[in-house]
Amino acid sequence: MALAILIFIWASNFSVLKFALREMSPLAFNGVRFTLASILLWVTVKVGGRTTAIDRRYWPALIGLGFLGNTIYQILFIYGIDWTLAGNASLMLAATPIFTTLLSIAFRQERVASMAWTGVVISVVGIGLVVWGGTQAVSFSATTVRGDLTVLAAAAAWSAYTVGSSPLVRRYGALSVTAVTMWIGGLGLLVVSVPSFLAQDWSAVRPVSWLALFYSGAFAIALAYFIWYYSIRQIGNTRTAVYSNFIPVVALVIAWLTLGETPTWLQMLGAGAIVGGTILVRLGRIERSEVTPAE
Repeated sequence: MALAILIFIWASNFSVLKFALREMSPLAFNGVRFTLASILLWVTVKVGGRTTAIDRRYWPALIGLGFLGNTIYQILFIYGIDWTLAGNASLMLAATPIFTTLLSIAFRQERVASMAWTGVVISVVGIGLVVWGGTQAVSFSATTVRGDLTVLAAAAAWSAYTVGSSPLVRRYGALSVTAVTMWIGGLGLLVVSVPSFLAQDWSAVRPVSWLALFYSGAFAIALAYFIWYYSIRQIGNTRTAVYSNFIPVVALVIAWLTLGETPTWLQMLGAGAIVGGTILVRLGRIERSEVTPAE
């Protein structure tokens, strides 16, 4: 039940973001929602979280990881969604395990079976179909392709963060590392967002858009993190991660129903390839740790 709620929250968040970005600039929106999420996560950790103090010698690495996994990732993520469709963004972000696997192999953190390599190839083909299929639809444009590639870059940034933080996660636990890097990255994001805060016409933002911002910050980041770690404790990393493969499928349906985003047949084929390939990658990997992007 908890994972079903998590899938719906993350899947619907793509459409919620598209709706809110109609009235708010990407950085102004993201700065506010991430600040809200950071405060809620701090409260959660203080009330019931079990965190471990991290040795000072690892703080330079934590600072770098915080900026990479939260500041840089969030900037790429929010601009990518603003430039493309909600369904496309969910599919591009679903490629995160592919980048994570390739980087883990490069840094010798994991070994993979031939099944995983097959999944990588299938997913890459799927990504190509999604981007190419977008250019075939009248409602799509070169801007959509730019957004697709930007979200794909965000997925790569998060994968680099995941691989880089893996040794610290094994030593101190996922919640401790995630909380610290999120607060560090959130501070960087807040600083970068100041010009957008000042330029934003806040009086023109309707209450429904503020509700969308609250939903995205409180539910898609803060509550979703809690559910994710709860699920990991209950059924483990691998089984929890497999459920996340349903997110892009549900996101496509929600975007179709709420935003009228009708995917082309090439994109539907690409979606199936990405999801199927990602499942093969997850099954073919030797799982060490799993950190999920804050959407």
